Amino acid sequence: MELELYPPLKKIDFPSIPNNIRLVEKLIDDICENLGIKENKYGNILIAITEAVNNAIIHGNKKDSNKTTSITCSQKDNEILFSISDEGSGFDFDSVPDPTDPKNIEKSKGRGIFLMSHLSDKISFENKGTRVELTFSLS
Repeated sequence: MELELYPPLKKIDFPSIPNNIRLVEKLIDDICENLGIKENKYGNILIAITEAVNNAIIHGNKKDSNKTTSITCSQKDNEILFSISDEGSGFDFDSVPDPTDPKNIEKSKGRGIFLMSHLSDKISFENKGTRVELTFSLS
C-alpha cells in the first residue's frame, strides 16, 4: 500500500542529525493528540517511528547533515500510516539477524526492525530499504 495515495496529515524533511529526532517526537505528539490516540497505542507509535527515523539517520544517511530524512504521516479510514525515508543506498531487510537468536542476545544493536515489526500492525520496506512504511490500526 503506497502512502502517497492518501493526502498527508503531516510531512517533514530534516537534515540527518541525531538531535533532529526531537522534531519527530513533536510530530508524533501533535498527530496523536489531534487524532485522540490512546496512550498505549501512542507508546507503540512513538517507539516504532523513532526507531525507524534513527535507522534512517544513522544507518541510511550515516549522520550526513547534507542528506535528508523524511517522514510523512497519512490517515486512511481506521489506520494511520507513516513513511520514513532516507537518501542512503538501502539494505537487504530480509537478511537482518534475529535479535532473539541466542547468538545475538548479548549484542547491543540490531533490535530496531524487530521493535518496529512488533509494535506496528504492518511494516514494509520499499526502494531497496531506503523507505519503511509503518501502519497502525486506530481501533
